[in-house]
Amino acid sequence: MWTVILDGHPLARQIADRHYSRGKPGTPLFVGPGEKLILLSDDYKALFAWRKAAYRLDSQTGVECTIFRNEGKILSSELIKDACLWAWQKWPGERLFTYVNPGKIKSTNPGYCFLKAGWEKAGKNKSGKLVVLENYNYINRLPKNYRVQLSMEILGREWKNEQRT
Repeated sequence: MWTVILDGHPLARQIADRHYSRGKPGTPLFVGPGEKLILLSDDYKALFAWRKAAYRLDSQTGVECTIFRNEGKILSSELIKDACLWAWQKWPGERLFTYVNPGKIKSTNPGYCFLKAGWEKAGKNKSGKLVVLENYNYINRLPKNYRVQLSMEILGREWKNEQRT
């Protein structure tokens, strides 16, 4: 579903340039400073970027989705769920968060695709213009098929340990 790329990847930069949050379209980099995980969908039609900043002015904690744009046919909520798994693989157990600007999008339900992917509203930023969404419970937010597989693995280990005693 995703391929890891570097900040400034030409195809990803084109997608980023079409996102409402892009400050200066055309600039080489689009994620910002910090530890990054940038994902480009296998069909080159979706972009997702995670950033863990060492210092933040907004007092948010965790790993930020700095940009998500889907121009393809895969459901955005499915792309988000999978991108979360990538983030938790890199930063296990971290709170994930993002900002949504209701005034810059067409949807009457800002962040709907994130909410469908298991995220929750966490208030607004200091100015009150941006909605904060978060996902911090990575086990409960995993897609059901992953939860079942994880549960089976845990039960299997426990069962084997019981058989040894």
